[in-house]
Amino acid sequence: MGSLRQTAISALGGFRFLLPVLMVLAGAMPAAAQDAVDRLGIAGPIAFDGTDYALAWTSNPSPTYFKQEYLPAGQMPQTYKSMVLVEVLTAGADVKQALASQVQTLNERKGSDPLLNLSILQNEKEEEVILDFLMSQKDEKGEYIVEWNAYRYVPYEKTGVTLFGVSHRVYGNEAATAFLGGLKELRKAQISLIAQQELPQPKPVY
Repeated sequence: MGSLRQTAISALGGFRFLLPVLMVLAGAMPAAAQDAVDRLGIAGPIAFDGTDYALAWTSNPSPTYFKQEYLPAGQMPQTYKSMVLVEVLTAGADVKQALASQVQTLNERKGSDPLLNLSILQNEKEEEVILDFLMSQKDEKGEYIVEWNAYRYVPYEKTGVTLFGVSHRVYGNEAATAFLGGLKELRKAQISLIAQQELPQPKPVY
């Protein structure tokens, strides 16, 4: 497999390049199947990059933390190729703290993943941040699963954080090599779209 080069983005919809970090990242984690019960008032579908993403999986790990995943028709959480996700922490952290926690989580897995590269874009005016990162792991056959994600963090009211993200995943060494070869263009286009995306307004149901 080839390696990925860091590409700085100088200006993008009010976001500016904040910090490139050269590092190895956490292994990809398959999503678990679960009944999709809308707890955020965002039943979907969510339109992103010309595709409709329907609610496919939800979780409420704590009273203040909500997670929902959305997939195109015909895709499953365990084997998805593209996904949109919305997460809400209603209290307990701001955007900077949520970002720091995610980066720390990735750093704790340092050494387990041969791929590298994450970057952070910050819109100081709107107190928003975009984190994009690459992940990989090998399946039981020794083939790579490669995943690229972009997470946009925005304040939730005055007490928490909303995350709107997009994820792309490929399976197998041949697909992974092709994916890495085209990642520079995909990354640029997807970050531009996510920066301009009109975000859903979550209304958590307790």
